Amino acid sequence: MKKFGGYLLFFGIGSILLHLINMQFIILSWIDLWGESVAWTIRIGMIVAGGAMLLLANRNADAA
Repeated sequence: MKKFGGYLLFFGIGSILLHLINMQFIILSWIDLWGESVAWTIRIGMIVAGGAMLLLANRNADAA
């Protein structure tokens, strides 16, 4: 869960940074087909979900 959360966070932040210079990850090119607002929602959702997964994984690791 920790590794997948890290990937989500990386691709979400990377997608925003690349979008600002008019580039994109090939694997995430499909999100722009649904419109600008949906694409931003997916990018932000990836960051939030990835951050939450990392936070929960670290919290569970500390409790064990």
